[in-house]
Amino acid sequence: MLTVDPVIITLALLLDLTIGDPRWLPHPVTLMGRLINLLDDRLRRRWLDLRLAGVLLLVTTVGVSAGVAWLFLKALSHLHPLAGFIGAVIISSTCLAARSLHKESARVATALASGDIESARCYLSWIVGRDTDQLEEPEIWRALLETVAENTSDGIIAPLFWLTLGGPVAAISYKAVSTLDSMVGYRNERYLLFGWASARMDDLLNFIPARLTALLLIISAALSGHSATGALRITLRDRLKHPSPNSGHPEAAAAGALGVRFGGAASYNGISSMKEYIGNARLPLDADSYSGMIQLMYISTILMGAVCITATLLSGGSCVTFK
Repeated sequence: MLTVDPVIITLALLLDLTIGDPRWLPHPVTLMGRLINLLDDRLRRRWLDLRLAGVLLLVTTVGVSAGVAWLFLKALSHLHPLAGFIGAVIISSTCLAARSLHKESARVATALASGDIESARCYLSWIVGRDTDQLEEPEIWRALLETVAENTSDGIIAPLFWLTLGGPVAAISYKAVSTLDSMVGYRNERYLLFGWASARMDDLLNFIPARLTALLLIISAALSGHSATGALRITLRDRLKHPSPNSGHPEAAAAGALGVRFGGAASYNGISSMKEYIGNARLPLDADSYSGMIQLMYISTILMGAVCITATLLSGGSCVTFK
C-alpha cells in the first residue's frame, strides 16, 4: 500500500525543479507518443467511424498508460515499500514540467538576445504548434510568452492538481490525455473527428486547473511586484476570448500582470488564423516580459505545491493500494 502524502508531492516537485527531465532517462510522454502514433495508424485502417476510433484511441492510451504505471508501482512495492515510494516520487516528477518549460523557452530567449532569429524560430517550433519559419522577433516573443503562460497550467498546475487528488496513476492518466490533445486534438481535416474525444477530455480535465492557474498568477503578480489589479481585471475581461475554453484564463492573467497583449495573427500548417486580443499593450513583448513570465510561473508553481502539500496534510493522505 502506498500513501499519497506531502512527502511524495514535495520530493516530486523538488526533483522537477532541480533536475527536470534528463534526456538520458526514458520519459513517459515519449512512450505515450509512440503508442499514440501506432494507434493512429492502426485505427484509421480498421475503423470507418472516426469518432468511435478516436474514443478507442483515448480509452486505450489512457488505460495502457495508467495500467503500466500501476503495475510498475505494484511490482516495486512488492520488492520493498521504499522502492514503491521512490517509484511514486519519480513517476510523479515526470508529470511535472516547470524546469523543462523554463529550459526549452530559455533557448528561444537566448537566441533572440544574441540576434540569432533563425535559431530562435527553430527552438520555438519545438514547443509551439504554430508555424514559426516566418515569424519576426516581436511575434516570437508573443508566441513564447503565450506558451509559457498556457503550459504553466497544462504542464505544472494541472498535474499537481491530479496528483493530489489521485496519486501518480491519476497524474499519469492526465499526462496521457494532455499528450493525446497535443498530438491529435486539432480542428483540421485529419483530426477534427478522430481527435474530438481527446480534445474534449483535455478540456474537461483542465477546467478547474486553468482557472486555479489564473488565480495563482494573480497572487504571484502581487508577490513579485507585477500588477495584480491588472491581472485580475484582464482575467475577468478577456479570459473567454481564446478559442480554447481553458487557455484564455492563464493567458489573460499573465498578460494583465505583465502589461502586455497576446493574441493576433498566427499560422498553423499554412492556414492563417486571427485570435482575439488578450490584454493591453502597455509594455512591449521582449526579454523583460519573458523574465517576468518565468518569475510568475515559478511563484505559481511554489504556491500550488504549498496548496497541495497542505491539502494532503489536512486530509491525512489518500491510500492507493497495489495489492
